[in-house]
Amino acid sequence: MSSRRTILTKSFAILTAFVALAACSRADGGDTAASNAPAQDKGPAAEIRLGYFPNVTHAAALIGVENGLYAKELGNTKLTTQTFNAGPEAVNALLGSSLDATFIGSGPAINAFAKSNGEAVRLIAGATSGGAQLVVKPEINSAADLKGKVITTPQLGNTQDVALKKWLSDQKLTVGSGADQVNITNTENAQSLDLFKKGDVQGAWAPEPWSSRLVLDAGAKVLVDEKTLWDGGKFPTTVLLVRTEFLRDHPQTVEALLKGHLAATEFATSNKPEAKKIVNEALKKLTGKQLGEPVLDRAFDNIELTLDPQAKSFPQLAKDAVTAGVSKEAAKVEGLVDFTLLNKVLTAAGKPTVDAAGLDKK
Repeated sequence: MSSRRTILTKSFAILTAFVALAACSRADGGDTAASNAPAQDKGPAAEIRLGYFPNVTHAAALIGVENGLYAKELGNTKLTTQTFNAGPEAVNALLGSSLDATFIGSGPAINAFAKSNGEAVRLIAGATSGGAQLVVKPEINSAADLKGKVITTPQLGNTQDVALKKWLSDQKLTVGSGADQVNITNTENAQSLDLFKKGDVQGAWAPEPWSSRLVLDAGAKVLVDEKTLWDGGKFPTTVLLVRTEFLRDHPQTVEALLKGHLAATEFATSNKPEAKKIVNEALKKLTGKQLGEPVLDRAFDNIELTLDPQAKSFPQLAKDAVTAGVSKEAAKVEGLVDFTLLNKVLTAAGKPTVDAAGLDKK
């Protein structure tokens, strides 16, 4: 009996050690993208809460909502929408689980991923490339002329805020209130326009249509078009981000959203005059004011609507946040993207698939 008891005891010890080792392995290797975990498909969601901004850089979202293209694909899933002024607000809503998906800038997308230790969100598609500029008073002709001037961005840590601070760092300029520094203030786009007209600020790094409004309605000029700072002139201004849990639980709903997003993007590129009209009507509904035709035309000319979020640019964008002083260290972006459903939708539509640039794995 004692011999048998000894054998059982040893067997149990070995089994316990094996289980413990397996648990450690899962913990150590648990960095694999959460969206790549075994599916927990609960079927179509009863509701999807979608965020976007009243900007031309969110044209696909504006068209998809206003033209019913998302609702058509979502079927019985209720579409509830919410608008934001800048990315950090949308991130808070997403991480607070009061939002399921949102169109958002690349900077806040990275921040949301980093803040949740790579768990809470996944980037599932692009929306817009280009459409951001540093516009200034006519007498400002160089980076050096910005010393002692006040420049606005939509919100601290948002995509344009990071872009401006990174560019200033590259120009060997510092941020501050000193005579040899550039004073950056974070102001809603509409307020920046009013402040610029009054002379209280001398420039803004702004997304469309606000850069065009500053140029055409307030007499600003372009000092830097952000697309000139990127290879091929392409950089992700707007992307589509979703909560990882929602993606896991309701892949059918996310796929339907992506089908609507593709339909909205294709509509905009093939019916540009009608797309502009829909966007302008949506902006009037959301902001109380339509854009003048010259502003609308200029804004559309400065953007490219695309489902490719230029994933290869995200490691550099993470580094830019450090250079800009917004982050202490570059966020690890491996695992940020999951293009499984996007590429499924694109393939079914006979479109080229999107490259994850290795960021679909940790």
